[in-house]
Amino acid sequence: MMIVLTGGGTGGHLAIVRCLLESVQRKNITCIYIGSQNGQDKAWFEKETRFKDKFFLSSQGVVNQSKFNKINSFLHILKLSKECRQIFKDYKVKAVISVGGYSAAPASFGALFSGIPLFIHEQNSKSGSLNKLLKPFSKKFFSSFEEDFTPYPVADKFFNHARIRKELKNIIFLGGSQGATFINELAIQLAPILNEKNINIIHQCGKNDLEKYKQIYQNLNIKADVFDFSPNLEEKMYMADLAISRAGASTLFELCANALPAIFIPYPYAAKNHQYFNAKFLQDQNLCQIFTQNSADADEILKTILNTNLESLSKGLQDIIKKNGSDILLEKILKLI
Repeated sequence: MMIVLTGGGTGGHLAIVRCLLESVQRKNITCIYIGSQNGQDKAWFEKETRFKDKFFLSSQGVVNQSKFNKINSFLHILKLSKECRQIFKDYKVKAVISVGGYSAAPASFGALFSGIPLFIHEQNSKSGSLNKLLKPFSKKFFSSFEEDFTPYPVADKFFNHARIRKELKNIIFLGGSQGATFINELAIQLAPILNEKNINIIHQCGKNDLEKYKQIYQNLNIKADVFDFSPNLEEKMYMADLAISRAGASTLFELCANALPAIFIPYPYAAKNHQYFNAKFLQDQNLCQIFTQNSADADEILKTILNTNLESLSKGLQDIIKKNGSDILLEKILKLI
């Protein structure tokens, strides 16, 4: 059986593709990947040998464009969908699994025009524009935030490095590989106090600011583990007892899998404010604290850091997510093909 995995643009989408690829491999199913020349797709999968084939198309985002450019972009997507229909025919594709993002648009529309079952996995609490548009036409729509629940696909390594936290010795600031200026500045603001209290700092500051923040910590005479990107992020998480983080869905559920308590400061300009609602999913279960960026106060955040019941949160997070989420998702899809 041949299936297509499509979608990307950001690491959150692509992490799901990678999890699904591993599940597909375990089932001895052959698959191809259709993504975009733009975004992070090629960086993630250009050298990935486990796909039968890979196609990086000239797709691009539609949402944040002028009305005229939106029309042109949509027409271009329809043109690319024709290419996808030929790919489906050449490879005798039986199903298309989309993880969303603009990278998924050509193959998703191509599946509908070809009469091939389209399955959609929505990462966030608020559906992206493409997923919302295509949901009524899909064979099945999967989400970890809806009543018809499907466990979020998270790599096994985050579960394998999980532990119950009891005492605050190490704190990790997570802004993603691109960095988050607000979280970076907050880390520096809190660093002297945390250092005085013998709390070690692990800081993901982003590739563009790596040398800058290394120098700042050096000037403060504070020993910190400062990095931009790590292929072994689960090991950094394992060392930490508490995270200060954005609230992208993949990061949120990786923290859950790792049983690492978090204080979330959602990115306020995320589409439909979805990062806030991602974090609220945990807050509603008393499993995290949220500070909005425009009202976050360093003193209040510090107070929360020092008074967080780590053990209670750490144990509670383990019940949020199951291991083998991508296997469960794939099994559901195979039953419907």
